[in-house]
Amino acid sequence: MVDFEKIKEKCERYNQTQLLSYYNTLSENEKNNLLQEIDETDFSCLENLKNKGTPSSASKKYSPLKAMELEEIQLNKGKFEKTGLDAIKEGKVAAVLLAGGMGTRLGSDNPKGMYDIGITKPKYIFECLINNLMDVTNKAEKKIHLFVMTSDKNHEKTVAFFNEHNFFGYDRNFVHFFKQEMAAATDYDGKILLEQKGKLATSPNGNGGWFSSLKKAGLLDLIHSEKIEWLNVFAVDNVLQKIADPVFVGATIEKKCTVGSKVVKKAFPDEKVGVMCLENDHPSIVEYYELTDEMKNAKDTNGNPAYNFGVILNYLFNISELEKTAGSLPLHIVEKKIPHIDESGCLIKPEKPNGYKFETLILDQIYKMTSCLPFEVVREKEFAPIKNATGVDSVESARELLKKNGVEL
Repeated sequence: MVDFEKIKEKCERYNQTQLLSYYNTLSENEKNNLLQEIDETDFSCLENLKNKGTPSSASKKYSPLKAMELEEIQLNKGKFEKTGLDAIKEGKVAAVLLAGGMGTRLGSDNPKGMYDIGITKPKYIFECLINNLMDVTNKAEKKIHLFVMTSDKNHEKTVAFFNEHNFFGYDRNFVHFFKQEMAAATDYDGKILLEQKGKLATSPNGNGGWFSSLKKAGLLDLIHSEKIEWLNVFAVDNVLQKIADPVFVGATIEKKCTVGSKVVKKAFPDEKVGVMCLENDHPSIVEYYELTDEMKNAKDTNGNPAYNFGVILNYLFNISELEKTAGSLPLHIVEKKIPHIDESGCLIKPEKPNGYKFETLILDQIYKMTSCLPFEVVREKEFAPIKNATGVDSVESARELLKKNGVEL
């Protein structure tokens, strides 16, 4: 039982007493849940509103970061693959699936990973990813731990789905679910909004929140006890990606880098993808809208575009390096449309942005690493993102790419 006076004092200290406006109208259970949520919510993020979060881009100095391209990878493939397979066989590699999203843009009310992209038979996004993982574990003859990050909105459905499908043939003892931490959402005056009379308006704390969420769930203890040294972090929506790819793992280890990033050559100069680079001499990602004309026209020593490799959200992080920087990521403040209740308790669904959400980004984790290996992959073999129902990066385009790669649908 959380003490009401303690929570009241916290709300007063941060000027958030509006959160208790409906307290006396709630049931005992609702009261306890609200007090618990306020107790667990980090109000210190509100300090970021004073300067609106991140430093201005004027303080960023970008320079190119050379990628390991396909030709070099092919020449060294045998050596890289052996190093990677050895690391997997020794239990040093695990994977983290970022699966907190819903299939809303695909017309589904279920977790995105539950979406069926099959044509003649069911073939779920989660199933594709597990199959990709098993390609490697079968080759290595070694299971690896898979940590699946869910969200408040989809946790129960995700866990039930994996159980219902018997983990698609993977050993359930090696699959661990954990919820992404949530961050409170505020109005433009910095007041935290209420989603219901007894519930704060919250949102996931960004793709950079995976490590703090995994740590909060107590899974870092398992990682240490299993002597895991590398975590391959990947997003749910790319059904072609290789997971714990031995060649990628081996190349990152051989090059003595603390983070590896799978990249593809940009399809065209203005493609809307983040690009690997150096930012103030640190490995980083420059967003497509931050690329200046000068950067777009810059060439490397071979006459090719210097900023030419887009990220596909498939990274390999060194655990010990991650732990050194954990907890020090900057918060990004983003304007969003935030559903909330008004002073009379009525639900408002705004049609334009009405407040701020707080996010941490994985690119800031990469910035904290001492060295990064951008590792080129063939787009048609490893990049089939499903973001839309039709058109570009859609269910349709992913199906075509899967069929080209011999996957039966």
